[in-house]
Amino acid sequence: MNPKVHNQIVSFIWSVADDVLRDVFVRGKYRDIILSFTVLRRLDVLLVPTKICP
Repeated sequence: MNPKVHNQIVSFIWSVADDVLRDVFVRGKYRDIILSFTVLRRLDVLLVPTKICP
């Protein structure tokens, strides 16, 4: 991934955090929330082969 695309993705994530988390969490705590959800999403992606889909 080139740096330009990476920066666009990062900017998008932070803009969503600003929209969704504003007034719910202190701005400095966004990273704690985003890190947690990033780890959960990564685990979900890694476990896709083990899921049983109907």
